[in-house]
Amino acid sequence: MKKELARETGSKMKTKILQTIKLFDTIIIHRHVRPDPDAYGSQGGLAEILKASFPDKNIYIVGDDEPDLAYLNRMDRISDETYRGALVIVCDTANRERISDQRFHLGERLIKIDHHPNHDAYGDLQWVDEDASSVSEMIYEFYLSGKEEGLRMTDAAARLLFAGIVGDTGRFLYPSATEKTFDYAGELIHYHFDRTALFNKMYEIEPSVARLQGYIYQNLDILEHGAAIVVLKKELIEKFGVTVREASQLVTTLGDIKGLKAWCFFIEEEGQIRLRFRSKGPAINELARKYGGGGHPLAAGANAYSWETAEAVKKELIALCKEG
Repeated sequence: MKKELARETGSKMKTKILQTIKLFDTIIIHRHVRPDPDAYGSQGGLAEILKASFPDKNIYIVGDDEPDLAYLNRMDRISDETYRGALVIVCDTANRERISDQRFHLGERLIKIDHHPNHDAYGDLQWVDEDASSVSEMIYEFYLSGKEEGLRMTDAAARLLFAGIVGDTGRFLYPSATEKTFDYAGELIHYHFDRTALFNKMYEIEPSVARLQGYIYQNLDILEHGAAIVVLKKELIEKFGVTVREASQLVTTLGDIKGLKAWCFFIEEEGQIRLRFRSKGPAINELARKYGGGGHPLAAGANAYSWETAEAVKKELIALCKEG
């Protein structure tokens, strides 16, 4: 009954979102800081759909450019004045602090579209589906629900949404990839874009990153009860010549190691230590929330500001794996 109610609510919310979009001449779409393909895919995919569907509207995508994702999209540069009387939509961002470009509150109305636990219920309208594999999947579902009302899909939108789904499902390997996910991906590949070129861009790595990956395998610290940590200090990252983002992306590489339940990368940068959690069982998002972060039950992130705090996180991770 609860899931049926959630589906009904989601259906009504998609209708409300489309009705709201039709009311505004200017629409500005945000996503989270330190973006991944789903952030770029859902933000850009929605923008492309709206541009094709409402050619008289002004549609913008904003946030810090991520050089590693330039093959997907480029952000627009707009003034504060552009927000006057605008509709703002935030994709794939659980809490306000993580929205890239904090001018999101300058618009007239605010919509949140997300698939993370809704601990920060911001926005005038909120469409949150924790069962969705990605927000890109949700945007495609939004298109399906509104195509009879004038929504149009394009090749560019399909490419972005497909990239977002692939990225957030780990090439369909994660449990979040459902039958619906495969159905939507199967429909998206009928549009005209080069999947091989897209995959190559998404998963190619620099030789320096490959060398760091080898170091991680050799220096992985396997702890009690299936917990594990990897410590990457600032000097080491600089020695390998990689960015903090590139180092963070390697957290998924430990998923194939037998016996691991959950693990954390401690990645030091100027003034803080990024915590990147992954799990094959125990829910780790509440642990991330305790340290000012959040995420999904099996993939989350947070920040620490001392190695003493990092040591405490390590102990809590072991305890979590013991319980799970």
